[in-house]
Amino acid sequence: MLWLLQFSAARAAFATMFTAWSAVLPLLQTDWQMNAWQAGMVQSAYHVGYLISLFSVGFLSDRHGARRIYLLSGVAAVVSGLMFALLADGFVSALLLFGLTGLCSGGSYTPGLAIIAQRMRERQGRALGYYLAAASLGYAIGLLIASAMIPLAGWRGAFVVTACCPLLGLLLGWQALRGVPNIVHALPDGHGDRSRLLEVVRNKPAMLSIWGYSFHAWELLGLWAWLPAFLAAAAIAGGTAGTQAVSLGATLTALTYLAAVAGSVLGGSLSDRFGRTAMTLLMSVASLACSFAFGWMIGLPMFVLVAVAVFYNLTAVADSSIHSTTLTELTDPRYLGAAYSLRSVLGFGAGAISPWVFGLVLDWGRSGGGLPDHVIWGLAWSTLGLGGLLGPLAIWRLRRRPEATRLAGGKR
Repeated sequence: MLWLLQFSAARAAFATMFTAWSAVLPLLQTDWQMNAWQAGMVQSAYHVGYLISLFSVGFLSDRHGARRIYLLSGVAAVVSGLMFALLADGFVSALLLFGLTGLCSGGSYTPGLAIIAQRMRERQGRALGYYLAAASLGYAIGLLIASAMIPLAGWRGAFVVTACCPLLGLLLGWQALRGVPNIVHALPDGHGDRSRLLEVVRNKPAMLSIWGYSFHAWELLGLWAWLPAFLAAAAIAGGTAGTQAVSLGATLTALTYLAAVAGSVLGGSLSDRFGRTAMTLLMSVASLACSFAFGWMIGLPMFVLVAVAVFYNLTAVADSSIHSTTLTELTDPRYLGAAYSLRSVLGFGAGAISPWVFGLVLDWGRSGGGLPDHVIWGLAWSTLGLGGLLGPLAIWRLRRRPEATRLAGGKR
């Protein structure tokens, strides 16, 4: 358990850069004269880089070992994060450098999941829940750092301090992996990366899990990209000044991410007890209800918005650990890296598009000048719900397949 906590702490430190952009987004829109679709595109660039990274490191982990790839990509994450923090000075440079940061950040995710699956043979749902919860904790820490640094050193200071955290993650990860062997799963002669991928595609239950995760990622990554800006807009509408509103939005969003920490552990633990597909369906339907309702609530008291955001974040992230455990239980260990790679392309591909689509709807709503804020934000948030609707359908189909008896010891 101590090893898992240390390894999860490394994941939290690596994850702080994920929220660096969304924390200061309202300030940069003003300073760099960006509209909403450009701001969303920068966040999407991170997701595109991240999905490429995850796709690559999954295959590299199968071929060279998860431990080795984890450490090498950790070094790249440190360097790229500092480059973004120090050199980004406009839309184009931010687009390229934050995309590069995402490209170098996947090594603490996919190889980390494979290492935990290797080390934790029992109660994998809970173990993976802790690891994914650590990422949510890292997102919260990143937002809290940004909210503290904005009044002191502006958005540049927020970037620099959050970019120093992956170095701590690399040190913690190296220490945790000192006694962990670098395992490479051998394949029969003539089987390469293409064969690994084909084995995953032919595995229908695993593909249903992957599709369910992909639609889940559309909703979740859009939520994480735009929640700080939404709460900042709500604070401005309530009379808070611009810079203070941005700092407040980041701080309140960080509090909702702390709920997401509990959500990851809770989802994984409940799925161990009550079944993978049952808990995935419950959590995904609850988060979809929030997606369709949340934006229309702007103008309500801030404590109401924060309470709903806490529930939204908890339910939206709760099935992340379940999806990861489900895929582990449905996939041959020799092809697990390839399965995570394919899932990453589809999931983070969807998650790369959703913040941009969200921003497009915001710009469209504001361009006419006649729509009230609650309609504009309501339509924008509803795009996340529309993209996530097919997720529960895929999981329901998985639940009805005989292979679902392999999940959670037969609890489906």
